[in-house]
Amino acid sequence: MSVFRPNWQALMALPASLYSLTAMPFTESMSSATSLTVVAILAAGALLSMLRLSFAVETVALTLSSFGAAALLISGLTDGFGTATAGYFAALAAAWLLGWRLVTVLSSDGSQSSAISIIVPALFGIWVVILWECIVRGAGVPFVLLPPPSSIGMRITTSTSILAADFQQTVLKAVLFGYVVGSLTGFLVAILADRFRFFANGLLPIGNMVSALPMIGIAPIMVIWFGFDWQSKAAVVIVMTFFPMLVNTLAGLAATSDMERDLMRTYGATHWQVLIKLRLQAAMPFIFNALKINSTLALIGAIVAEFFGTPIVGMGFRISTEVGRMNLDMVWAEIAMAAIVGSLFYGALALLERAVTFWHPSYRR
Repeated sequence: MSVFRPNWQALMALPASLYSLTAMPFTESMSSATSLTVVAILAAGALLSMLRLSFAVETVALTLSSFGAAALLISGLTDGFGTATAGYFAALAAAWLLGWRLVTVLSSDGSQSSAISIIVPALFGIWVVILWECIVRGAGVPFVLLPPPSSIGMRITTSTSILAADFQQTVLKAVLFGYVVGSLTGFLVAILADRFRFFANGLLPIGNMVSALPMIGIAPIMVIWFGFDWQSKAAVVIVMTFFPMLVNTLAGLAATSDMERDLMRTYGATHWQVLIKLRLQAAMPFIFNALKINSTLALIGAIVAEFFGTPIVGMGFRISTEVGRMNLDMVWAEIAMAAIVGSLFYGALALLERAVTFWHPSYRR
């Protein structure tokens, strides 16, 4: 059996790394020796990945070569903003290809452990940040168009008090209150509408109409009705989260078959016993689907609503004002915080869904 096991990522990374030798040093602040070290690391990683190595050895080799080269490339931009050569970007492409190969190797692992299921998307996100940093700083993209992640991270560390106040105003007050009230109200109304079908027939057309209303039309009205503080933003969130929960819960309650319901009735079960022990259990995937949809709608609705009137605090207020001042790093810091909060919120709901609906066929291996 041959010792070689070629893969297309390594086959493309190797000539890319060799091509980078034609444009050295890679930046004005990066020495030729460091540039040559990057090429050697990338070439070694590409060659090793084409050998029949064990899973652990290949994973370690790809990790060290891809991230080691990326670290040297980023450090070479310390005093070389906008001075990257074609060789620099060729080396960056080679490092990215080896990172792609690393993700492929991890994803092909037969065990598919929970750790790998977390590591793979984390690696993808890390490489997005690395490419963003290297391309923006290496190509000299104007700061006003797109600041690099390092500047955004520096702004986050120096503005923690401002970000904490905005988080408290937008997330802890408007988003959480509106999310809980809107989702809970939608769920309870769905239970009621399922019991009295004429109620559902009257509500669903109204729900479709309200869902089609533009958010920028609802937000100013809510500000006029409920004032400039967080209450008006929570009202927008309630409107946006109510009908997704209503529609999904009704669909979930209708998911059980006639045979299952007839079986419960032969046991002498009442309407509420059938609802709690059978129909709500079957509706849980639909309910969690609505909760996950609402987790993103709630954050978006609260931030956009703050554009139309708010006290001098809040994520939406900060974004709108700092754009006018051309403080783009602060704008991106708020965007990053919103993305992190939304991802954590969604992830927590996904974990809770897995714990509650462990019986669902989608979780069977």
